[in-house]
Amino acid sequence: MVLFATASLYFVLVTELERSTDLFLADKLNVIRTMLRDRPDDWDTLREEVELESAARQYEQFYIRLLDEHNNPLMTTPGMSEQLDLNQFPRRTQTLANHALAMKGRNGHAFRISTEAAPVGLSATKSDTIQIAIDVSQKEELLTRYRQWFWAILLGSLGIFPLVGYQIARQGIRPVEEIATTARHISSTNLRERILPEGYPSELASLAGTFNEMLDRLQESFERISRFSADIAHDLRTPVNNIRGEAEVALARARTIDEYRDVLGSCLEEAVRLSDLISDLLFLARAESPLTHLRRAPVDVGEMLGNVREYYEASAADGGISLTTSLSAEPLVADMDRTLMQRAVGNLVANAVAHTPPGGAVVLGANAELSGVRIEVSDTGAGIPAEALPRVFDRFYRVDASRSHVSGGTGLGLAIVQSIMVLHGGKADIASQLGQGTKVSLHLPVPAR
Repeated sequence: MVLFATASLYFVLVTELERSTDLFLADKLNVIRTMLRDRPDDWDTLREEVELESAARQYEQFYIRLLDEHNNPLMTTPGMSEQLDLNQFPRRTQTLANHALAMKGRNGHAFRISTEAAPVGLSATKSDTIQIAIDVSQKEELLTRYRQWFWAILLGSLGIFPLVGYQIARQGIRPVEEIATTARHISSTNLRERILPEGYPSELASLAGTFNEMLDRLQESFERISRFSADIAHDLRTPVNNIRGEAEVALARARTIDEYRDVLGSCLEEAVRLSDLISDLLFLARAESPLTHLRRAPVDVGEMLGNVREYYEASAADGGISLTTSLSAEPLVADMDRTLMQRAVGNLVANAVAHTPPGGAVVLGANAELSGVRIEVSDTGAGIPAEALPRVFDRFYRVDASRSHVSGGTGLGLAIVQSIMVLHGGKADIASQLGQGTKVSLHLPVPAR
C-alpha cells in the first residue's frame, strides 16, 4: 500500500511538472510568433524580450533559435550553443513537431525542447522554424530528491510497519489470550472464574459477556446437580438404612412369628418408598429425553378431574378434608396425554391433602383460555412462604424437610408436574399465602373443543 501510494504521488508530480513546462514552452512560442508577425524585421526587440525573460528566470533559463527554410540560423540567443548540441536539435524534434521532448545538454543539464514551423523575417516562408529550449535541471533535482525520499520512506516502512503490525496484533490478541487463560482455569471444581470485559473492543466485550453468562449457567447447573446428587444419596440411604437396621435387629436374637411379621411389614414399607423414589427418578430422566413422545388424544377434562377426585376422596375424608370439583356447565375437551396429566393433577391433589389441616378444603377446577386450557388445584392449607415459591418446582426441594420425611414425601412431586407440563409445551404456576392456602395452575397451550 505504501509503495502504491508513493509511486502514485511520484507519477502525478512528474506529470504535473512536465505539463507546466510544456505549457510555458507553448506560451513562449505563441508570443514569438506574434512578435514575428507584427514586427518581422525587429530582431533587437525580439532578442531583448527573450534575454530579459530568461534572466528573470534564474533557475529555468530558456533559449530560442530562428531558422529559415534551409535550416540556416537567423537568430540564436546567447549561450544556447554552449548549453546544447544544436546539430542534434532538429533531428530530435522533427518527428514530433509541436511537442516538447527531453534532451541532455552539454553540461549534463536536462532540457525540454520544442519546435514549430512559423514565418521568420521579411522573407518569411512557411518552412521557417522556431526552436525553443528550457533548462529543467532544477526540476530534475527535485525529482531526484523525491526519489531518494521515496526509497527512504519505503525502506523505513518495511522496517517499522512489521513491528507496528506485530504490536497491534499483540494488543488485539491480548483479550483473546485472557479469555483462553480463563477457560483453561475452569473445571468442574472451579466455575467461579470470570472475564472482566472492561477495556475490550465492543465485539470482544460482547463475547466476554456471553462467556460469563455461559459460566453462570454452568455453575448453576453444576450446583443443582451437586445438590441433586446429595439429595438422591440421602433419600436412597434412608430407606436402605431402615431396612438394614430392621433386619439386623430381627436377626440379633430369635423372634416370634408376630415380631418377624412386623419387621417384614416395616421392610416392605421402606421398599415401597424406595421403589416409588426410583420410579420418580426414572420418570424425570425419561421426561428430559428428546426422544420422549406424548400420546395425545381428546380428553374430557371434567371427567379426568372427576376420576382424580374419586381416587383421592377416601384419603381426604380420612383427614377430614373436603375434596370437590368446580367445572363449567359445558364439557371441556382438549388434546393431551391422559395418563401424564392425571399423574400431574394427582401429585397436586396429594400435596394439597397432605398440607391441609382437618376441616379444610381442596378444589379442582378447569377453564378455557384464549391460549388453551387452565387446570387449577387450590387448597385452604398452611400455605408456602414467599421466599420458597421460586424453588418449589426444584427436585428434592422441601419447604418443611422434616415433615416431608415423616409423611414419606420425596420432594419430586412438583418437579414431575413441571416436567409433564414442559412435555406438553405448557407451564405450571403457583400462588400461595401463609395461613390462607395455595393454588397451582397448569396452563396447556392446546385448543379447547
